[in-house]
Amino acid sequence: MGVRKRQMAERIKAEKKQMAFAKLNNCPTSPRKMRLVADLVRGVEVEKALAILRFNPKEASRKLEKLLLSALANWQAKNEEANVEEAGLFVKEIKVDSGSMLKRLRPAPQGRAHRIRKRSNHVTLVLGSNNNIES
Repeated sequence: MGVRKRQMAERIKAEKKQMAFAKLNNCPTSPRKMRLVADLVRGVEVEKALAILRFNPKEASRKLEKLLLSALANWQAKNEEANVEEAGLFVKEIKVDSGSMLKRLRPAPQGRAHRIRKRSNHVTLVLGSNNNIES
């Protein structure tokens, strides 16, 4: 039992080394707008995803491009001996969750008030590797 557990732990450790995470918290963009851009790069290779984000006119794409570069740097810090081009990195998972909401009141006709919700989001990006590089 101990040997099998150790082998499983080593395999999980090797798989985690092939992945890299990056998080963006409290980004002042609505989650719906961010998901439109996030759906474009889900499951795409890193080089292609960077090109998609660079030439997308939406503001959310600038923030996601920066986040993707951060995840890439995190992967390089984990795998110093490996080459980025040979690793076959792709966007394994990208998740956009709702963040905190600023609530404001706007005057409306006849003494009423309309609530304005200024939404923010949290983005989690996970890079995965196609090739299992053994070190």
